Amino acid sequence: MSKDIRQDRRSFLEATASVVAAGQLGWLSGTMGFVKDGRELASLESATGWINSAPLTAAGLKGKVVLVSIWTYSCINWLRSHPYVRAWAEKYRNRGLVVVGVHSPEFGFEKDLANVRWAAKALRVDYPIAVDSDHAIWNAFDNEYWPALYFVDAKGRIRGHHFGEGDYAESERVIQKLLVAAGKQGVGNELVSVTGTGLEAPADWSTLKSPESYLGSQRRENAAEGTLNHWSLAGDWLVGKESITLQRAGGKIVYRFHARDVHLVMGRATAHAPVRFRVRLDGEAPGDAHGLDLDTGGTGQVAEPRLYQLIRQQQPIIDRQLEIEFLDPGVDAFVVTFG
Repeated sequence: MSKDIRQDRRSFLEATASVVAAGQLGWLSGTMGFVKDGRELASLESATGWINSAPLTAAGLKGKVVLVSIWTYSCINWLRSHPYVRAWAEKYRNRGLVVVGVHSPEFGFEKDLANVRWAAKALRVDYPIAVDSDHAIWNAFDNEYWPALYFVDAKGRIRGHHFGEGDYAESERVIQKLLVAAGKQGVGNELVSVTGTGLEAPADWSTLKSPESYLGSQRRENAAEGTLNHWSLAGDWLVGKESITLQRAGGKIVYRFHARDVHLVMGRATAHAPVRFRVRLDGEAPGDAHGLDLDTGGTGQVAEPRLYQLIRQQQPIIDRQLEIEFLDPGVDAFVVTFG
């Protein structure tokens, strides 16, 4: 992915933020836009591959209402919105809606078709997926964000969009209106009921005071030492544009944070076996505050390149210090995110 695409997404996260944490920290709440006569659905023929479907075309989708969902599988913002897209695909599949997922990668490992296939199965992305590893479809939509939804009417014209998390009821209402306008029967006006769990659980926005932090040199930011959201490294790390790579066992990442959840996007750079790691929360094993990818003692391992949930704690949420120590070399660490 180009540097410009990444910087545009960062600008959006900052510019379209809702104010939390006593008005001092901005976070994405999502934006909705509608048009009366939009442009035509961008060509899907530039996809580098398809999953769950034979290749689809804009011409072949005429007569159907189409929801285009632009995503990348390690993005926590997309993961938390995905249960709704999946529910809409299931509910309206037989009522004239086609959901097309466009997988446009953020990191290099997300360009690997085998990784995308694994993620689609593991995350239950059952609708057609256009693999957009060269960002041709992304560019055709003039898109800048993950996640992004584009609502396309039965005539093949884009009638609205939504960027970011949230506004799920409004999005479903748009789908219903487009289906009714297309003459589809049995649409109704009831909304899906979704309860996200695990990685898909909604963020605890009311307590969230830590922004995502990229570790590679291209997008690296850090708070002042000794303050909230400062992070540091210990050990022998090689700093690349996208990620940092541990050269010898024993390297650490230490982060002062304030959030319910802590995630870290990681993969294996050179290791042939899973990379073992150990997490400490304020110097102790996390116990009941462990995330999906740890046990109560704080141990876990990096196998697939993906987002790993390290911490999910209960109230009260206060400033905490996380330390993750890698017991083997060869890990790539990309970005720390919170929820």
